[in-house]
Order: sequence, then structure tokens, then C-alpha cells
Amino acid sequence: MCVTFTNNTSFSYLYRAKSTALLQRLKEVRKYKLHAMKNINLLLLGALLFCLTTEQAKASFAFQDQEIKTVEFTSYKGMVVDSETNKPLIFATLTIEGTNISTVTNTEGNFLLKVPANIQSESMVITFLGYGTKTVSLASLKEENNKIAMDVLVTELPEVSISVPREAVILVKETMRKKGENYLIDPAVMTAFYRETIKKRRKNVSLSEAVVTIFKTPYTSSRRDAVQMYKSRKSTDYSKLDTLVLKLQGGPFNALFVDVMKYPEYIFSEESIDNYNFSFDRSTRINDRLIYVINFRQRNNIPEPLYEGKLFIDVERKILTSAIYALNITNREMASRLFVRKKPRNAKVYPTEVAYRVDYREKDGRWYYGYSNAILEFKIDWDKKLFNSVYSMTCEMAITDWEKNQELNEPRYRDRLKSTMILSDEAAGFSDPDFWGEFNIIEPEKSIESAIKKIQRQLKRSD
Repeated sequence: MCVTFTNNTSFSYLYRAKSTALLQRLKEVRKYKLHAMKNINLLLLGALLFCLTTEQAKASFAFQDQEIKTVEFTSYKGMVVDSETNKPLIFATLTIEGTNISTVTNTEGNFLLKVPANIQSESMVITFLGYGTKTVSLASLKEENNKIAMDVLVTELPEVSISVPREAVILVKETMRKKGENYLIDPAVMTAFYRETIKKRRKNVSLSEAVVTIFKTPYTSSRRDAVQMYKSRKSTDYSKLDTLVLKLQGGPFNALFVDVMKYPEYIFSEESIDNYNFSFDRSTRINDRLIYVINFRQRNNIPEPLYEGKLFIDVERKILTSAIYALNITNREMASRLFVRKKPRNAKVYPTEVAYRVDYREKDGRWYYGYSNAILEFKIDWDKKLFNSVYSMTCEMAITDWEKNQELNEPRYRDRLKSTMILSDEAAGFSDPDFWGEFNIIEPEKSIESAIKKIQRQLKRSD
């Protein structure tokens, strides 16, 4: 990612995936040369562009949409909680049994799942790391205010002896090598819901959402996934940024490239994996399978910021089921040089948090990308100003349905989304309450819902 400032105080943050130009730029700012680093780019998990300008902007209320046919469906709303503490469970997965239709709970544990009338399944399956899998009859659910309580799964030693490498790094390498055995090997067409938010401190400034079609290539293929826009909308009030306008470049690619198993070169390439120390943490369970938790962090002799986090690996089949990690920004100046290309002389810009999460799902013995999010927070310190500026960008994407791409259909290149696209420029307003129709989405948090209403009122007053 690069940050560019011009003399009129406008600047852009550019975060390009696997960009030759960016790799060259990183080489220019390095003070140290690492033999194992030629294929690693610290910030290649998405494409972020933040444009700050002195011009004011208004939201557009026309929305991008394709002609769709009406589909009858039943909606189920509710919350997933811990059975003992009543604490909401965040990012729990809900799937209609026997189908690929699914969603995840939001950061308040709430869910909304729409089931087409032609689906014959009678049950919903709920899974969450460290909890027992729960199956609920659809007939027992109401349309609103459902509360699903999950029980913590006590981890026990497996009855069958499982061969576990003594060194954690060996388990990680075996897992990466076995993706052809464990992950989708057929092309697939996936429907996904994508959301991105931009905040100034705690105030929501821009909220953009989209339903996209992902043409997923096999996990053994080096070809990249293609993405096509289906439907999108936004609500934006740039006045909350004072004289600044921030935009996020890359849209769904920001979340898609967090798929570690599909894009291992962004974090664990064959050359870069030895730049990390791996260690066993604890064990847990998901879907009644034993999961080992592996901690990783960069070696002390590596001066450049890499990542640290946790990998959740099915120890019997060597499957990565989840990963949670963040960029090491202990050396603020060095991390800043990776982001900043140009800036005003009277400002210092540096990241305060860069974090990622990816979760995988299983169907018929094969695993696939199910959900991911990315969080970036940065601070601008201005000379001769009492207060600094803090901005945060969050994006998330969930696969809500998929099928095998039997016909090997892919969109024409001109119809594909580009990694340089800006969703907030292409999407539009939240004026239609039935905008998404039968599409499954991630239920908005209350804070986002209230922010949308406030932004809409603000825009109406400014018209």
C-alpha cells in the first residue's frame, strides 16, 4: 500500500495486490535485503485507496441493478448466543442443511437468513469454533426474534491416534501442500455479500454494500478469481470528514485476497514461510473435529513488518479452517514507509492497526472460502494542530450460495470488476427498503443502521 499527498493537501492510499510497481517501490524503501523475501509483499491482501480532497461531495441515489425475477422466500431473523453466558457469538455460520445457502452473524450476534420456497431442506445448521454443532428445525423458527443458544464443546483427547508433527511449522507446510486434496478442485460460481465502512473516529462516514458473483477457480490453479457486480448501494455523508473525502479502492478484492489457501503468496509463500516462528497453542473443536491452534509471528532477525496471528488447523486432515492475523506495526516509522509515498511536510501518517480474518466452510468433504474481513486504522498527526485525525476502514464479505461452474462460464473482461474499482463511486443510496429481495446478506449492526438514518437525514437537509 502506498500513500500519496499532493500540494493541495489531497492524497491517496494505494494498496495493489501483487503489483510489480509496488514490489519495486518496496525495494526502494528497504534498508535491509532478505534472501527469502522476493515473493512476499506485506500489504498485498486487497486494494485500498483513500482519497482526501477539499471538495465536498453528495451521495447519489440511483442504484446499480440488473433485472431480476421475483423469488418467493421465507426470512428468519434472530441471534446466536452462548448458552451459559448469553454472550452473542460473532461470525457464527448458519447453513440450510443439504444446500450451499448460508450466512454469518454480525458483530452483535444477529443473523438474517432467507430460504427460497423451492428449497426442500427442513433444518438449519449452526457452527462456531469451540462450540458443538447445532441443528435447528426450520419449522420451529419464527420470522423474527429467534434465539439460538450454543453449547461450549469440551475438548477431549481423540480416541484414534493422530500423527501430529513435533514442530508446528511442519504441520503448517503440510496443510499448505494438501490444499489439492482438501479444497475445491472444480470451478465454482459463488454469490457473495460485501460491505465496507469508513469511519472518522467513531462516526460512520461511508457505508457501501454489494451482491457480487465470484467465478472461483480451483484452489490448485494459479488463475485468479473473477468478480462481477450484481447489485450495489451506498450511503455517504462526506461532510463528517470536514474538508476530507476518503474512498476505498478495490471493493470485494479487499476481502477476496485474504483467502490464504488460494493466495498463499501474500503471506506464506515457499520463500517467506521460514521468516516466521510457529508454535502450538491449544486445541479446540469445530464441527466435532479436533482443531489445533498454531501461533505465528515473524522472526526477530527480520526487520521489516510481517504478520502475526493464529491458524486453526484440522489436525487429522491437515485443513486450515480459519486464520486471524495482523500486521506487526511495532516499528511505526518502518510501517509508515511501507504505506506512504508522498505526504505534506506538516503531517505524519502511520497505521495503528492492520488486521485480517478468514473462515472456511466444508461441503461434501471439500472446503472453500466462506467469510473474511479486513480492518485498517491509521492516524494523521498535523503540525501545529492540537488534535490528530483517526480514520478506520472495514470491509467484509461472506459467501451466501454457490454451485459448480459446469459450463466454465466467466464474464467478459469488460464486465469484470477491476481491482482498482471504488465501490462508493459506483454504488448508490439506501432508499429502497426491499433492495436486496431474496439475496442473503449480513444483518447490519445497530450502529450501522442508525448511522444510515442519520446520513440520510443529513443529505436530505443539504439538498
